[in-house]
Amino acid sequence: MALLGYARVSTSHQKLTLQISGLKSVGVRDDRIFTDMMSGATDEREGLQRLLARAEKDDIIICTKMDRLGRNTADMIHIVDVCYKKGIAIRFLDNGLSTEGTMGKMVIQILAAVAEAERERILERTNDGRVAAMAAGIKFGRKPHQKSAMAQELIQQKIPGKGVMEKTGISQATYYRLKRLKENK
Repeated sequence: MALLGYARVSTSHQKLTLQISGLKSVGVRDDRIFTDMMSGATDEREGLQRLLARAEKDDIIICTKMDRLGRNTADMIHIVDVCYKKGIAIRFLDNGLSTEGTMGKMVIQILAAVAEAERERILERTNDGRVAAMAAGIKFGRKPHQKSAMAQELIQQKIPGKGVMEKTGISQATYYRLKRLKENK
């Protein structure tokens, strides 16, 4: 029996440190911790695939939270089922749940469905907020750079491209993009 750990963050801006510390605190060795830095919306994650390939009968996979293993119910049920059939248990540190035993597997599947429903509600609220903000005139995306604004003024004054690029320091690609924007207005 081996303790195997899995940690995941959604973006490269987030840190795995807290999850890895939690896994180590329950006895998972460094060389048995598998990690990913990508969305959990897919199970095509290299760290997860390596973990599942490494895990054997009677091993225990430990995650800090359910949403680190999978975000949607179908993927979560698939992962839990594959492990359960191989005799591999999954434990979650934050709520003390485990797939050990028949009841444990059922509870995990129910909670995975609840987590997916919560994620859908969050996406709906986010989208509603975005629509309301757009209706209120809020613009999304990057703010125009000062050089771009200055270049647009020079383009409007019909200054040749070379002169615009020299005075503002913008690239040739940016010059032509700004010129196309002006022509399309």
